[in-house]
Parts: sequence; structure tokens; C-alpha cells
Amino acid sequence: MITRDPAGHKSITRSFRIISDACQAILALAALTQLEAFHHEVPFLVSVSNESPSGDDARESLPLGTKWWACGMGDDNLVALFSKDTVRNYSDLYHDYTTTQVGMHDLLRSFRQTMDQYSREPGRYRFMGTEASNQESIEETMMYYGKPFVQEADFPFNFYLTEMSTISGTTIFDVIKSWMKNMPEGKWPNWMIGGPDIVRVTSRFGKEYVNVMNMLILTLPGTPITYYGEEIGMEAISAANVNESYLTLFSKSPMQWDNSSNAGFSEGNQTWLPTNKDYQSLNVDVQTTQATSALKLYQQLSSLRLNELLLSRGWLCHIWHDADLVVYTRELDGLDRAFTMVLNFGNETEVNLQKLSLGFPEKASIKLSTTFTNRGETVDMAAVKTARGEGLILEHRMAKLLHHQESLKDRCLVSSKACYSSFLDILYNSC
Repeated sequence: MITRDPAGHKSITRSFRIISDACQAILALAALTQLEAFHHEVPFLVSVSNESPSGDDARESLPLGTKWWACGMGDDNLVALFSKDTVRNYSDLYHDYTTTQVGMHDLLRSFRQTMDQYSREPGRYRFMGTEASNQESIEETMMYYGKPFVQEADFPFNFYLTEMSTISGTTIFDVIKSWMKNMPEGKWPNWMIGGPDIVRVTSRFGKEYVNVMNMLILTLPGTPITYYGEEIGMEAISAANVNESYLTLFSKSPMQWDNSSNAGFSEGNQTWLPTNKDYQSLNVDVQTTQATSALKLYQQLSSLRLNELLLSRGWLCHIWHDADLVVYTRELDGLDRAFTMVLNFGNETEVNLQKLSLGFPEKASIKLSTTFTNRGETVDMAAVKTARGEGLILEHRMAKLLHHQESLKDRCLVSSKACYSSFLDILYNSC
């Protein structure tokens, strides 16, 4: 995450923890012993000789390397650490012989064990995520959570929303269902719509989908992961503006803070990649002053998620989907109210939630909306209208929670079951 410093200076600060003296010693020792390094841009182990070591060689380097990572460093490609041959370029390999090898999970368990040792400090927990998406088999992706009594990653990063070739209510629903249905019981999901090697939402689908996509990941259960710039709707830079040929560069242009030189990202003469041409009108400073900006909505969604147990811990119940819409409800035992999200990823349409006979009330109030103008208004649940790219969070009462209804048991999912006691104002899991 990139943030402006507390004094409001144009220079940026990065939220990396200061490496401790112990970590510096580890790094120094690694340099002295020529430890094979895990590089975040190279999806396999590279040694000083630029050859990929075997699994046994890699394991010998693990104790030191893992401690390096536990100090706050990281890697974003684990799926191809084990190679059966000596190679010089990842593209030289047939990936079915070099990815997801048997030893990979042994490797990750050893990482987890080392990180757990550092998590014993009071108030400290070392989180571990893996970049191990496999579009051909989500079951293989889910293996990176570990087994019931043998933990690996806290979660593998979920890139499935970023790899959609088209956007619709159906494709969105399929991604949500696939992850939640295949995720091991008791594990924690995550959702992302952008990344350093992914074309930005605005450039993939259009500006009209920025707000509704942010509303999606911030109202689903689990952890929403936001790549910098998605909160203001940044676009990928033009290929004509880049002197290098790597397609993955187009989403790595400087964060657009303001309309000053280099978009406020740097006070240098130039940046590695150019700023987008629209930075003077599309930036944090401008959107901070606009009551209906993408940034304002993102902040309001984040605040709602932070303060509502329905969103941070509640059940997810799938209500309806078609080519245009995805509709789902978040609810929690102990609360008699719920949020129902009506998200439009297609054409202007109207949905009748009353006819589904699920116990919805006749009326609901709009808690948040991507259009801003209708917030607080009352809507008829028999005629909920949305335009292309519009999202609504409807707040309403429920006489009987959906996940208690027999007909919806297969359509209601929860990551970590909990109940709320209004008398004690606590969450508990023995319910």
C-alpha cells in the first residue's frame, strides 16, 4: 500500500516495516554465504549462477530464507519453485512439469512452521499468502490452504476476478461460488480486482464498473485486496508511452496523488514509467473534494465494512443472478437485520425479490449506492431497479434468517461461523 506521509508532503511512504537488527544480520549472512534468493519478479528459484536448484537444494536454504521473509520481506510467486531441469528462462519450460510439484507443499509447511515461531510474540502474527492460482484446477489452488491439521498459507491469493475475459452477473457469480464452495471449511477467502501484472478495471471493462467492482470486494466475506489506484479508478498507461516491451508495465504507472509534476508521486526529474495523461483531473486530491467520487465511495464502503459485523463476519447467501445482476445477502445470527447487495454488471434492469418467497420485507432502505443520489431512500423490494454498473446496499429486517431456511442451505456459506449477543455485545462461536 502506498500512502502520503502524515505531514501531507508530496513524497510517498511505503508501509514496509523497518527491518530489525536481527533481520539485517540475516540479510548480511545471506550475502556472505551467497544464499539463493527468491526474487519477486522471477517465478522460480534463481541462484547466483542463474540456474534453478533442485528441491533438495532449495530446502537446505529454507531456514535462513524463511527468516528473511518473516522479517517483513516477501515473494509473490510460489507455484513454480521446483524445477526438474536446469533452465535459464521460465519461458524455456513446459509448465506442467515445473509447477505444483509434490515438494511444494512440504516447502510451504516449513515456511509456516518458521513463521509460527515468530508469531509467538504477544500481539504478533506473521501472515503468509501465496500466489498460486491455477485456472485449470481450483482444487489445486485450494491445496495451498493446507490440510485440516497442517496449515500452509493463510490464503492463496484469489486472482479469478482479475482473469475474467468478460464481465456479467453470471461470470461474477461463478467466481464467487467456485471459491466459496471449494474453500476448505473454516478457512478465510480473499478477493482482488487488480494487481501489478493485471490490466486495470477501467481499461478492461470501462469506467462505469469501477465503483460496483469495489462494492463487490468490500461486501463479500473475507479479505478485500486493493491494488493501488483502483480506489480512484486509475487507467493503464498507453503502450505508446512505454519504451519497454513488457505488457505487465501498463498497470505500474505512478500513483496519481495530485496535479503537480509526476502526479505528486516523486520530486525527481522523471519516473521509471510515465504518469498517465489524465493525472491532472484523476487524482487523490481532486477526488477528495468531490462528494461523488470513486475515492469517497471506497472510503465509505471501507468504513461500513469496518463497523458492521454483518460484512466482516456474517453469512453470505446467494439470492439471484443472471446476465445482468448478482444479488446476495449478508446476515449474522443474533441480528434481525441484514444487508442485501444488488450489483449490476450488465444492462439496466429490474428485479423482484418479493417473488422469491424468501421472507424479504416489502420495503428496504438504501444504505449505500454507487450513484450517491438515492442514498437513504426507500425501495420497493418487488421492483429494485439498477442501471449498468450500479450497485445498491439495501438494509432491511429479516423475520427468519436465510441460512436457517431449508431451501437455502446450499446457497448460504460462511467463512468463520460466529453469533452475536446483543446483551453482552460480544461475538461467540459456540452457536
